[in-house]
Amino acid sequence: MLLEVEKLETAYGASQVLYGIDLAVEAGEVVTLLGRNGMGKTTTVRSIMGLTRAQQGAISFRGRRIEREAPDRIARLGIALVPEGRQIFPNLTVREHLVAFADNRAGRADPWTPAKVLGFFPRLAERAENMGNQLSGGEQQMLAIGRALVTNPHLLILDEATEGLAPLVREEIWKCLARLREAGQTILVIDKYIERLVRLADRHTIIERGRVAWQGSSAELAADRGLWHRYLGV
Repeated sequence: MLLEVEKLETAYGASQVLYGIDLAVEAGEVVTLLGRNGMGKTTTVRSIMGLTRAQQGAISFRGRRIEREAPDRIARLGIALVPEGRQIFPNLTVREHLVAFADNRAGRADPWTPAKVLGFFPRLAERAENMGNQLSGGEQQMLAIGRALVTNPHLLILDEATEGLAPLVREEIWKCLARLREAGQTILVIDKYIERLVRLADRHTIIERGRVAWQGSSAELAADRGLWHRYLGV
């Protein structure tokens, strides 16, 4: 098991958000975290990354407890987050973003490099010397993914990676994730496009009001449209 979250409870001040979340991701899997807006998905990710401190429960990564580790330490252990909103630096070029974050945290024999990322995203290669604030929303999303990939993470987490993108650009992102899956990258993804996720992912966890409402395989989720309407608003 690469990532294991057990009985996770997290609060913002006096307001508790998560109530005993269990989540597991095996190496090589694509796993989703699903639910309507405000149900605790991003808070779960923030707790995994150490950005919001877990109050109860355990988070283990590669067999090591990390719920009390600092965010920078967790990142160096090999978890990369593509955050909601992309958070691209406006005054760095595409190339500078990739060079600044390049590292081989997973110790890969054939690691992601800035040049390899630019080959993976030809549109970024065309804009390699453009500043972050000169990119379209889709290009910024590709850069956010590329910036995470050059750290060579064991686990890639994507929070709403297709949110707000035009349909054609969104399709490019889905193709990118499918290629990463084929390459063996372990991925935890939050998104709302269930039709695409059941084709991409191995397993799913649905959160409702800070609690796990359902867990199962893509085949099980695809077969039960009632779950879509009950918990996902589809």
